[in-house]
Amino acid sequence: MVYKLENDNIWFPNPELADEDGLLAVGGDLSVERLLLAYQNGIFPWFSDETPILWYSPHERYVLFPDKVRITKSMKQVIRGKRMKVTVDQNFEEVINACATVNRDGQPDSGTWITDNMKSAYIQLHKQGYAHSFEVWQNQELVGGLYGMVINNVFCGESMFSRASNASKLALITLCKNTNSRMIDCQMHNAHLESMGCEFISREEYLQILNNG
Repeated sequence: MVYKLENDNIWFPNPELADEDGLLAVGGDLSVERLLLAYQNGIFPWFSDETPILWYSPHERYVLFPDKVRITKSMKQVIRGKRMKVTVDQNFEEVINACATVNRDGQPDSGTWITDNMKSAYIQLHKQGYAHSFEVWQNQELVGGLYGMVINNVFCGESMFSRASNASKLALITLCKNTNSRMIDCQMHNAHLESMGCEFISREEYLQILNNG
């Protein structure tokens, strides 16, 4: 059953009530208060301009535990070479704009869910200290990065982009190695993330880790 949310009442049904593909609720708004409540309960928005706001809580979560991140020999060379530099929260808006527009191989519509309303909502979350970005620079040009929410030392990744080889990998490795994140929620499975050590866990395990921070 999919629940209908109203703008004037900020709540979510039990995540266990989500349907088979994880869809839990529809409607509501993207206020800071609602988004915080969503992430605190393992729920996230995912929709397009053609649909109402859709809220998901998948039965399985695709995550990366920082101490299990796989760093290949070639990536170790990239890190040692220091040709790219990583910063944190230096240009959140440019990162989210790039995630919305950069083409990804085999995923022609991969950024369409980062609507203007989504951008505005996460920029507001960033200004209030809840959302963060990692930027990768090469020759003073932004060539990669990622952004997401931090809840109880769990980094809920929203999207990443890369305009240079290995740039997004470097951002993710930096997140793993230089923060106190206990878990990184990667949301969607892909070969790129699988190669770096991501794995599926149950919603129950995910919520247990999320709520025991």
